[in-house]
Amino acid sequence: MTIRLLLSFKSLFGTCSAMTFGLIGCTSSNQAVDPNPQAATPTPSEIANPVVPGYSGIRVDGSSTVFPITDRMAKEYRKEKGGQAGAIDVKFSGTGGGFRKFCAGETDINNASRPILKEEIEACGKAGVRFYELPIAFDALTLAVNPQNTWAKDITVAELRKIWEPAAQGRITNWKQVRDSYPDLPLKLYGAGKDSGTFDYFNEVTTGKPKESRTDYTASENDNELVAGVSKDPNALGYFGLSYYEAKQNELKALAVQYKAGESAILPSRETVEKAQYRPFSRPLFIYVNITAAQRKPELQAFVSYYLKNAKRLVTTVGYIPLPDEGYHLTNLHFYQGKVGTVFEGVPQPDLTIAELLRKQAVF
Repeated sequence: MTIRLLLSFKSLFGTCSAMTFGLIGCTSSNQAVDPNPQAATPTPSEIANPVVPGYSGIRVDGSSTVFPITDRMAKEYRKEKGGQAGAIDVKFSGTGGGFRKFCAGETDINNASRPILKEEIEACGKAGVRFYELPIAFDALTLAVNPQNTWAKDITVAELRKIWEPAAQGRITNWKQVRDSYPDLPLKLYGAGKDSGTFDYFNEVTTGKPKESRTDYTASENDNELVAGVSKDPNALGYFGLSYYEAKQNELKALAVQYKAGESAILPSRETVEKAQYRPFSRPLFIYVNITAAQRKPELQAFVSYYLKNAKRLVTTVGYIPLPDEGYHLTNLHFYQGKVGTVFEGVPQPDLTIAELLRKQAVF
């Protein structure tokens, strides 16, 4: 019996047997699971003329949010394997910038702070790049101000929309315009650059469209630059991943977020993410792996196997929220059974809880 990998993709790409873009495929639901997955090799069917990175070693790019996880993973892997680890080059250019390289066959792995988008799916498909989508942790996108800010303790999603929508450009420039009780002081904004998955996710939540935002703010795909800006600017408001906040929390102040009118404002933390209380800024983090590269490069296969085995232990050391055991079990099954493509609709999927991610993984 075959499994349709993504029912909602039927309208985009046809049924799971249609391989127009080389991304939507089927696997056997009764496929045996290798009792020793470290020795297994994913074996989805080959496609004609796949794009295969033509270099030795492993190249990783993409999200600056996921970068600390993969960078730590690579360092631990090198420490354990020594010379057998081979070359592992981990960089970041933002989720979107990374997907452009990944879909062109320039990298083996793309770190992503949001699911792959429709246009990226199409770009990968046209180039013959098929991929594994592997959730590895959860994050809490954090709204932060300077510690000298004594007036703001919380903020609503409606206020964030008012601040960040395109119509706010050049118009909402003062803290008092955000809330009447706030002082008459300039509002200085710091946020993700347009190549960042955080940019897409934040805008999807606030403005309703991943690419629509005001542009008159300090933007960067490097979260460290945003943290530095907010920590030095008493009038700042910025957003970035929880781990970047926790690493500098003596220089920053996190704001509690009120999702809907009448609800309590909630601060970001591992506990509030796990309990599905910190909404809508909880989000899954991923690595996307080039399937053909994983089949043909033993060093990549070995590194991804190590990554999945150690993700739960290592993500906490760099400030992220691990998935439940079930989540890592499903991710491992998807990799070793050769589950191809995405379980998302090609959009950032805001307000996704850990439980909802597990349900999506379970039907993959």
